[in-house]
Parts: sequence; structure tokens; C-alpha cells
Amino acid sequence: MLLSIGDAVTLILARRSSPVETVLLDGPSGAGKSTLADALVAAWAGAVSIVRMDAIYPGWDGLAAASRHVHDFLLEPRRRGVQSRWQRYDWVAGRPAEWQTVPGNRSLVLEGCGALSRLNAPLATMRIWLDADDDVRKQRALARDNGGFDAHWDGWQRQFSEFLADESPREAADIRLRLP
Repeated sequence: MLLSIGDAVTLILARRSSPVETVLLDGPSGAGKSTLADALVAAWAGAVSIVRMDAIYPGWDGLAAASRHVHDFLLEPRRRGVQSRWQRYDWVAGRPAEWQTVPGNRSLVLEGCGALSRLNAPLATMRIWLDADDDVRKQRALARDNGGFDAHWDGWQRQFSEFLADESPREAADIRLRLP
């Protein structure tokens, strides 16, 4: 469904079903996930935390590892009602950094490639797939990182294609959106 950011936020908020939601927002690089997540959090009534997969990937080959990390430390503990957390990756130092906690009494928006895996999908109250045209996505992604992503684009796309084949995130989504 092709929607503007505002219409997408309205659609998503209309589907809220509980006071504390766990929202997984996935899609390919450059689709607009961060922009949509920011707009969603800004419009959310009540307390909400946002966690970005970009802060968790342990390097350019870390999509699968980050997906498993959020399952083990963030989503599964959250489901059990115990303290949930995630560990930031320091891209400059090239190593894991500090742990961040996420309050269990507030909604959570987890956004990024790899959020909507087979293990993670059942732990969410709302699953969103966001897409955009391939040329638009690549242009956005490469412009966003001022050249830092250029050398890694092909490798990241291969890794993401493997994730799509193994995890079927599109099929797991309750809401499928496309941004212009």
C-alpha cells in the first residue's frame, strides 16, 4: 500500500490494540524505516521507546547476529516481563559498547533490517514491513551516510537477501507499506 508518512502513521496508530505495544518495523535499507519510526514515535500517545538496529549490528556483516541479539536480550525478556536490554555497537572502535535498558511498562518500536525474523515476529504485537523502489532506496541509503555505506552496499544487500530467504519477514508482517 503506497502511503505518505503521515497516512502510514495514522494507519499504524489506528491498529494499536494494547496499552503497551511491541512494534517491529523492518524492510530493506533506504526504505524509510527510520523516518517512519521517528514520525510514529512523535505521534504516539503515551510512553514509547525506540531501538534502532543500526546501533546494534556488530559491523557490516552483523545483520543475523543483531537479529538474534534483540531476540535474546530485548524481545524475549520483554515477553517474560523481566528487564530487557540491548548492547550498543561502537562502530568507530569496532567493538561492543554499553548496555541500554528498555522499560517494560512502555511501548517499544524496534526498527531496522533484521527486526522481523521468524523468532522475533511472535514476540511483537504489531509487525510492519516497509518498502520503496530499489533505485530510490539505494540513493537514500548512500546519501544518508555521506559515502560511509558505499563500499558496503553490495555486501549488505547480499546479507539482506539471505535474511529475506531464510526469515520471510514480508510474509510475517501484519501491515505492508510502501513509501514514495
